[in-house]
Amino acid sequence: MAPTGGPAGREEFRFRRLDKPEEFRAVEGLQREAWGMGEEVPVPTSLERAVQDNGGLVLGAFTDIHLAGFCFGFLGWDGEVLYHYSHMTAVRPPYQNHHLGARLKAFQREEVLRQGLATIRWAFDPLLSRNAHVFVRRLGARPDRYLVHYYGQLDSEANRGLETDRLRVIWELRNPAVERRLEGTLPTPEDDRQRLTASSALVTTEPAESGLRVPTEVTEPTGSPAHLEIPFDLALVRQHEPSKLRTWRHAVRDAFRGALDLGYLVDDFAVISTEHERRSYYFLRPPAPIAPSP
Repeated sequence: MAPTGGPAGREEFRFRRLDKPEEFRAVEGLQREAWGMGEEVPVPTSLERAVQDNGGLVLGAFTDIHLAGFCFGFLGWDGEVLYHYSHMTAVRPPYQNHHLGARLKAFQREEVLRQGLATIRWAFDPLLSRNAHVFVRRLGARPDRYLVHYYGQLDSEANRGLETDRLRVIWELRNPAVERRLEGTLPTPEDDRQRLTASSALVTTEPAESGLRVPTEVTEPTGSPAHLEIPFDLALVRQHEPSKLRTWRHAVRDAFRGALDLGYLVDDFAVISTEHERRSYYFLRPPAPIAPSP
């Protein structure tokens, strides 16, 4: 992997598999820092080592000798397909505006391909615009399943006050569309605006007194292309409109479940800027019509 700039000067990130006990212990600390864990227990050093040495991957991004971010995953099997399941990816806050999460996933892709596997799966909170932008927009992973309150209640700042709904994604590593995204071939802002105009809203929103948007209505898809809005910045909702966290969770849950049950596919994500605000959308396309039997 080529180096990239860090937050202090021109630090270089180096990507490799973790090997030393102190590196695995640093992953424990980074878990606590990234998610603001309370009584919740991080994945321990002993399990990280066992996974690393038995088909899984614990990968780190280092600046000098310091761990700036990591990925943790293991082999998965659904009865038909063997794949890599990426359970955790985290980046220290000072490095989160330097595309390190995407670079970690790209390095993970290389290592998984080296293992002879073609697919990585993982799950993330569908309300997190930053994650959706990296995973769906830049990497080309495609959501296929909505998981309701997947982990149960978690005692961490990142999850406090919210049911732990997750959106599962599948990343087909050799898919030409994925390779184009990794090369930086993305729709233009004008493409995004045209697609927004040509699609129907599954979640209608209005600005609250704080100026932040909140959901007011969920609409069932009608067979045409659709878009599904989420908060541009969930942390701001948590800070200024905490009573609307559950409103957002349930609106997005209902919209996603309704669309996926009808066979809609999520095929992109975009942040669209106007003169006054930035708004975040998943784009969904309806299922292909079934050809009539001869």
